[in-house]
Amino acid sequence: MRLSRFKSIVLSLFMVLSVGGTLTMTAIPQVAGASDVVVKCNTGFLGFPAWYNGLTNGDCSIKNPNDLNTDGNNGLSRFIWRIGLNIVTIALVAASYVAAYFILYGGFLFLTSQGDPADATLARSTMLDAVIGLAISMGAAILINFVFTGIGL
Repeated sequence: MRLSRFKSIVLSLFMVLSVGGTLTMTAIPQVAGASDVVVKCNTGFLGFPAWYNGLTNGDCSIKNPNDLNTDGNNGLSRFIWRIGLNIVTIALVAASYVAAYFILYGGFLFLTSQGDPADATLARSTMLDAVIGLAISMGAAILINFVFTGIGL
């Protein structure tokens, strides 16, 4: 007997939320030797980084944009780019959650297909599309980190 579509979605979402947080947290780099105050200031929720990540002082207050003025560059420009980079990082973490959900959902569909070729094909294509989307989002993350590291942000 097949489960209803709603029950399968709820079960898949529960599996993603219980397993996905652990997988996402391992992908976020931690600064070696960072003080506990700075780490507490830059914590997020469910693996999502804070939008102000990298913009705080030691006392958890956000830096003045002029404090980021290095090498004669405009500090406000660096401040805005840092916020933009943090927002892109949040979007990439969200994309990894969505991809993990669809991989698990496709696996659930495959297990419940009961040998029906049409359902098995749908499950395989769901998992393949999720893996392709995850690869694209990871490639975007690598490219963004490369570019922003190259320009010094």
